[in-house]
Amino acid sequence: MGTRVTVQQILRQTVKNVPISTFIPVRLKAFKRPHLQPLRLSCRLFCIASDRTSSPLQQPNHSLSPDLSLRSLLDMGFTESQARQICDSVFRVKGANAAKHVLSTLTVLFVLGLNPASVLKLLDKCPELCTVRETQLQQRINHLRKLGLVEGSLQRMVVHYPKILTVPVKSVKNVVQFLRENCQFTSQQVTETLRDSPAVVLEDLAQLEYKFQYVYFRMGVKQAEMVKCRLFRFTLDDVRCRHSFLERRGLYQTPDKKGQTTIINPKLDSILNVDREMFIADVAWASAEEYDVFQKLLAREWKEEELEHCSIKAYSDDDDDEEEDEEEETGGKSGYKKKKKKNK
Repeated sequence: MGTRVTVQQILRQTVKNVPISTFIPVRLKAFKRPHLQPLRLSCRLFCIASDRTSSPLQQPNHSLSPDLSLRSLLDMGFTESQARQICDSVFRVKGANAAKHVLSTLTVLFVLGLNPASVLKLLDKCPELCTVRETQLQQRINHLRKLGLVEGSLQRMVVHYPKILTVPVKSVKNVVQFLRENCQFTSQQVTETLRDSPAVVLEDLAQLEYKFQYVYFRMGVKQAEMVKCRLFRFTLDDVRCRHSFLERRGLYQTPDKKGQTTIINPKLDSILNVDREMFIADVAWASAEEYDVFQKLLAREWKEEELEHCSIKAYSDDDDDEEEDEEEETGGKSGYKKKKKKNK
């Protein structure tokens, strides 16, 4: 009898906070060994209560922030599996710092018009976005809107290339200014370039300029065609390799000063926006073996040119140093002579 009373007290203490839906009625008379079975049941009920009330985000490998909990993510509209994935994304960027801003970051993305699935996809591509402060994130989104990215285009661009929201406004302004002044793009062409090739904001401006000049002067392609074929999605090496292959096969000519050629050049879009097999067969009218050999020879040429350029640069730097040394010596002698005359 005493044992039964003790067991009942333990059960009352253990399950008093358990939700009604998880409570399982226990008939103590049904147990032949009351000193073991009720204790096992109490442990089981305790585990159920713990599983229902604790969050996977509060486990040792997910204890990021008191503000970041499963409940807060569920309230935002995420499923439990999505919440776990978000937690993993946050933890990948050294969670404690990222968790401070993750809820505000998620709020800004929802206000932007993204749904939970899109937000999850975005954070999976760019988990470091969680470290961006809410004010910075909002400023960057507003700046993109000012550049002409309208609703729909803005959301698609952000989901496709979320890294653009980690780029400071000043850096984006520098690229926009470069496209307008150095490349002579119109405002609409700049907007279309950012929409279709957002990675351009992280490209080195010197390389960007060389790519533009190569296509503009060497290939004779105008700005409108560059934007249409999404030129800045391709590397300079890709552009040079395909163009050079066509040129050496007599299938492409650099236009003269009047923009005229003796043959009809293929469009930039048909050169770049096709896969390798289609380019070789339909544009270059060649075999895969010919193109492979050409690529190897061209890579060797580029390497030799680079070495030659480096040696010329080093030689010119040495000449500049010698000239500076001569000027210093000459300046010293003339100064000495002037001082000597004054003494006389």
